[in-house]
Amino acid sequence: MKYFHYHHPFLLEAGGSLEKLTIAYHTWGQLNEDKSNVVWICHALTANSDAMDWWPGVVGDKLVIDPSKYFIVCANIIGSCYGSTGPLSLDPTTGSPYFHQFPSVTVRDMVNAHILLRKHLGIEKIFLLMGGSLGGYQVLEWPLKEKDVIKNLFLIGTSPTESAWGIAIHTTQRLAIEADCTWKESSPTAGLKGMKVARGIGLLTYRNYEILHQKQTEPDSDKLDNFKASSYINYQGDKLVKRFNAFSYWFLTKAMDSHNLARHRGSLDEVLAAIVQPTLIIGITTDILCPLNEQRLLNQHIPNSTLVEIDSSYGHDGFLIEHEKISHTLAHWLQSVAH
Repeated sequence: MKYFHYHHPFLLEAGGSLEKLTIAYHTWGQLNEDKSNVVWICHALTANSDAMDWWPGVVGDKLVIDPSKYFIVCANIIGSCYGSTGPLSLDPTTGSPYFHQFPSVTVRDMVNAHILLRKHLGIEKIFLLMGGSLGGYQVLEWPLKEKDVIKNLFLIGTSPTESAWGIAIHTTQRLAIEADCTWKESSPTAGLKGMKVARGIGLLTYRNYEILHQKQTEPDSDKLDNFKASSYINYQGDKLVKRFNAFSYWFLTKAMDSHNLARHRGSLDEVLAAIVQPTLIIGITTDILCPLNEQRLLNQHIPNSTLVEIDSSYGHDGFLIEHEKISHTLAHWLQSVAH
C-alpha cells in the first residue's frame, strides 16, 4: 500500500474542510508510453484499496483486468479506515482522533480526492473506470467532473441516486450503532456491537431469501436452537467487527444516502445524458439492494451504454462473487470498445 499526502485544506461539499488529506492506494502494472492503459477501480462500502484481494476473479494475473496489460489503480475512499483520512485519523487542530467530530463527506468528495491522486500520479487519461455498489456511485460522478479524462465506464449493481429503500436500510443500520451504549465514547471500539447488528441488517439486503434458504436451511427438522442462519449472521458480524470501525460505517452510510447525480445539476435524465462515454452496465437479477430497474434506468438515459443482466442467486453480493460471468461479459465488451 502507498500513501499520498496532500498538505492543503480539502474543501468538502457539505461545508467545512479537512486541514490535510491522506489517501491510501494500491497500483499494479506499469503505465505504458502513451499513458493509455490506466484502469481505475472504485471500491464499495467496507472494502479497501487492495482490489486484487476483494475482486480476485476479476483483477489479477491472466484475468480480465491484468496488470501485465493495464496500469491498475485503486484508492481507499476518504471516511474509511484503511489508510485514507477518516474518523480515526488525528485531527490536526486537536491532536486527537476525529471520532464523532469527523466532518460529513459525500461521494463527490471521494471523487475529488481521487482526482488529486490522479494528478499526483501523472495520469492524464483513464482508459476504464470501474466499480460496483458505492464504487459505482463514484464511477458515475467522476465523468461529470472530468469528462475528457475518462474514456470508458463499467458499472455493476449500482444506481444514479440512493433510493428511499437504501436510505431506510442505512438509517436502520445507524440506529443499531447509536443504540450501542458505547457509541458516545471517544474510542476506536465505540459502537462495535451496534455495527455487528448493522452488518446483519446489511447482509439481509446483500443476499436474499433464495440464497439463505439454499445455504442456511437446517437439515435437522427437530432442532430448537443454534440454527445455521443465526450462526452465519453472527459470524459475518464478528468478521466485520475485527476489520472495520463503527465511525466509518456510520459516516460512509451517510455519504451513500446523499448520493444523487442530479444535485445542483438539473434533471436526472439530463445529467445521465451528459455521460457520453461508452458504458457497460451489469445488473444482477436477484439484487434487492440495487435492483435491476436502477440499472435499466441508467441504460435508458446514458446514450452509449450497454446493459447485461446476469442471473445469480447471490443477490447484490453477486458483483463480488460471479467472477466468471462478470469477466466474460467485461472482456467481450472491452474488445468491442477497443476497435
